[in-house]
Amino acid sequence: ENKVDVAHEATVGKIGDEDVFYLQSRGLDDDDAKQMIVAGFIEPITEELPIEYAVELNRLIELEMEGSLG
Repeated sequence: ENKVDVAHEATVGKIGDEDVFYLQSRGLDDDDAKQMIVAGFIEPITEELPIEYAVELNRLIELEMEGSLG
């Protein structure tokens, strides 16, 4: 079809306490657990990017998360 509009919607929510607790029970601290959850969420996106952009995106997300969690 030439007259088709495609859209995507996403939602953002709080990181689940149960997910963090599970990772903490496996030896991760709070910040590392949250970092891992966020990294897993964006992994499908970073896999599609060239490696240079994926690395930079991960660095930017880490910088944004520093001090903002908790």
